Amino acid sequence: MHIVPLVLAVIVAVEHYYILYLEMFQTTSPAAQRSFGLDKEFLDDPRVQTLFKNQGLYNGFLATGILWGAFFAANSWSVVMFFILCVIVAAVYGGLTSSKSILIKQGIPAIITFITLLVFK
Repeated sequence: MHIVPLVLAVIVAVEHYYILYLEMFQTTSPAAQRSFGLDKEFLDDPRVQTLFKNQGLYNGFLATGILWGAFFAANSWSVVMFFILCVIVAAVYGGLTSSKSILIKQGIPAIITFITLLVFK
């Protein structure tokens, strides 16, 4: 894989590991409150924390899939492309159903990575 899409894919993966960290381990922190636009009272609800932890796990799977594809898979381009497309679909869905900022914060980096994967194939 070429260096430009590789670097961008790693950035997308790191972003999703950060989301995992916020959702699984820092659910009620000021950083999580700012990032998700939710108040502390809502985030203190144990049901919300359970849902966030589950969401965080899925973000970790996406990040791990991107890195596995980039560095270990036999057909790295296909694997990274698959996981980047998963991120784009999740960002579009999140942007439509939850917050438009998801589409910007998660979708734009993934879309740029997707385009560079096509250009540098």
